[in-house]
Amino acid sequence: MTGYTPQLLGALGLFAFASSITPGPNNAMLMTSGANYGFARTLPHLAGVVLGFTILLLAVGFGLGGLFSAHPTAHTALKALGAAYLLWLAWKIAGAEGMGERAASARPFTFLQAAGFQWVNPKAWTMAVGVAAAYVPQQGGVLDMLIAGLVVFAISIPCAAAWAGSGVALRRLLEEPSALRLFNWTMAALLLASLAPVLMELAQTIAAVVKPA
Repeated sequence: MTGYTPQLLGALGLFAFASSITPGPNNAMLMTSGANYGFARTLPHLAGVVLGFTILLLAVGFGLGGLFSAHPTAHTALKALGAAYLLWLAWKIAGAEGMGERAASARPFTFLQAAGFQWVNPKAWTMAVGVAAAYVPQQGGVLDMLIAGLVVFAISIPCAAAWAGSGVALRRLLEEPSALRLFNWTMAALLLASLAPVLMELAQTIAAVVKPA
């Protein structure tokens, strides 16, 4: 028996759509991959984002969020790892080459890489905690958490596809190497901008630790 009401399901769907369609690390990378490699080669990346986030959401709902609440240092370490990885990804995106001879050997994200990235993606964690805390019935059991995961999974597929498709739509405009470089640098900058709140939070945490008594 589920504790979901139509109103709560509708609210969950709206939150999932708003969170999935707005800019963030996943969407910036999907758009970049679509522009550089095309839609077909981006499909494993897209599938990894959608399924990887769903697994993260279920893990948070089934107790991982509580573990991090009890051990905040572990959560901070994960954020630091995620920040470092996003900085590396921004550098890779800025130097990416697509639609040319040198791009033939280049590879977009694999399914496992995209799925694994969700565990160090700050926006993915924020969304997962938000769903588990606010959009699962208070007395919810396993079935309710699975329903939440299914709703988010279904809604995130077209949202992710829209971002990858928008990158594909730009391919003609980006056939000129200079235009492609400008696009990749712009997307790298957006990825860095999405990281700013995390870096500020980490800086505050470090400042609090080293502050003299």
